[in-house]
Amino acid sequence: MVQLTLPKNSQLVAGKVWPKPAGTNRLTEYRIYRWNPDDGVNPHVDTYYVDRDDCGPMVLDGLIYIKNKIDPTLTFRRSCREGICGSCAMNIDGTNTLACLKSMDDVSAKSVNVYPLPHMPVVKDLVPDLTQFYAQHASVEPWLHTETPAPEREWRQGRGDREKLDGLYECILCACCSTSCPSYWWNGDRYLGPAALLQAYRWLIDSRDEATGDRLDDLEDPFRLYRCHTIMNCAKACPKGLNPAKAIAEIKKMMVERQF
Repeated sequence: MVQLTLPKNSQLVAGKVWPKPAGTNRLTEYRIYRWNPDDGVNPHVDTYYVDRDDCGPMVLDGLIYIKNKIDPTLTFRRSCREGICGSCAMNIDGTNTLACLKSMDDVSAKSVNVYPLPHMPVVKDLVPDLTQFYAQHASVEPWLHTETPAPEREWRQGRGDREKLDGLYECILCACCSTSCPSYWWNGDRYLGPAALLQAYRWLIDSRDEATGDRLDDLEDPFRLYRCHTIMNCAKACPKGLNPAKAIAEIKKMMVERQF
């Protein structure tokens, strides 16, 4: 089962089993992590039944069905429903992914087991606190740094240099990769994690950026960069098919090359 940062002095217990919708045999069982910081009740797993004849095919469709027709107190994030915004990142069937891209038919278990992203403080139900995650992303200063006077129109870049950014700029900051990384679980306060380091490399490799040395100096730390042990959970979990571990390895390579 996915590991969670539970409130102090609490344990995960069985929750409520909601009635099955009447008049249908096409049901999918959902087992969903629930926790409300305001009611003093232990975190629990509630069981719901989704009418597949009255619902779309994705896990997110089922969550919306539950919230609209069964339990309006269920709390989760969602927005674009197209795998673009990263809002509905959660742990489904034991894997970090986007609920809008995960089909109910692709779940291997008997029921759809839905938990918040692991090893992050939980705000409520399926909503993790991503404050630290976003702060770490901001710390790599993910914008263009230049010393050359700005051109009248735009910073020009050749096609080859532009292609180097492929596989980097597509990151949607869903946090699936970072929250699947054991090194991030253990050192999340000091290790930047796969997502932030992927973004750091995106700017290190940008031919228009003129702060490569300063960026590498900022990452030259036993924890900020070097806690990555190439476990590859990040690449497996990324719903966009990106490879943060490769980007981190390239940063380490740049660290070595600048010594010569």
